[in-house]
Amino acid sequence: MSEKLRCIELFCGCGGMALGLKNADFTVEYAADLEPSAVATYKKNLSPDAAEEDVSKITPRKLLDVVQLEPGELDLMSGGPPCQGFSKQRRGAHILEDERNFLIRNYVELIDGVRPRAFILENVAVFGQKRGRVYLEELSSALHGEYYLHPHFYNSADFGLAQTRQRFVLVGIRRDVVGSFEAPKPTVQNWKTVQEAIGDLPPPPADCNTHPEYPNHRTTRISEANRLRFSFVPQGGGWQDIPWEHRLDCHKVTDPKAGGWPDVYGRLCWDKQCPTITGGFDSFTRGRYGHPEQDRALTPREAARLQGFPDWFEFVGNRHQVRHQIGNAVPPPLAQAIGESIKKAFHGGGARNVIKSDTASQFTLEI
Repeated sequence: MSEKLRCIELFCGCGGMALGLKNADFTVEYAADLEPSAVATYKKNLSPDAAEEDVSKITPRKLLDVVQLEPGELDLMSGGPPCQGFSKQRRGAHILEDERNFLIRNYVELIDGVRPRAFILENVAVFGQKRGRVYLEELSSALHGEYYLHPHFYNSADFGLAQTRQRFVLVGIRRDVVGSFEAPKPTVQNWKTVQEAIGDLPPPPADCNTHPEYPNHRTTRISEANRLRFSFVPQGGGWQDIPWEHRLDCHKVTDPKAGGWPDVYGRLCWDKQCPTITGGFDSFTRGRYGHPEQDRALTPREAARLQGFPDWFEFVGNRHQVRHQIGNAVPPPLAQAIGESIKKAFHGGGARNVIKSDTASQFTLEI
């Protein structure tokens, strides 16, 4: 029987992280997000123990009461708070004092109050950038130096996805845990291709309805002019392949050698990987999201497969809501690999006390 590892997830979205952690033997006993459609998707697929709630108004005591634990007893807290103030930090600014970062500040306060054995802070790439050392020291100080911090960039293709999405994840391990966290090694030797990920799916219905056997496998309406433009684009090509007379006016005055929007009207290659799936994947006018053979953009089901979701996972909401749920999700296979490495630390594995970053700064920091 698997060990029961108890987890709380905040800013849970549709449940990509939770699904991966579940596959790594964590039980997510409470989840919260402010987006109603994302919470509905989470409840439909994972657990009714999810709430449509503003995380900034949750207290540590409330979280502990919900899961009936005391400080220090929870195994894992996971979350990916939006951090709008990170990308434009001025030199010398304190990242946790920036008013734009109140959600991460709140999340750190919840970690400090709940004192989980480990925590995950996802999608905060600034910690792995040039001044990451300063920000890590600030975060460590806010948590009273109680955690070893392990920042790492992950390429989703290394974990079984046909997508080269880069994802930043910071893992904290409480200092009294016997082992320590080591970033998981790639789980595949050869990257999966787009064809391996979605090549067996039948074409979606022409009337934009959902395919009867594959949830969310539906195409988006496009104009005949755009369909004609895209029909000229070969695999791996883009707007530069569209004949002059059919191009958009803005593309007629753009120098292809200057690079301008190389992925717009982009068609995927069967034998390669997809770039990062974003909330705009259902339109090839937003990037390289065109089907390798059919003259259309990816369907939500195809994008979900490229994100590592199984076909039984059904997304709830309108077109806008579903595409953003998928685009914002943590790929479940990546979350599973990270969860398994955390579990290994709980069992005494890993190296001790060293914080490493595989980013451009290449720093090693003892905290």
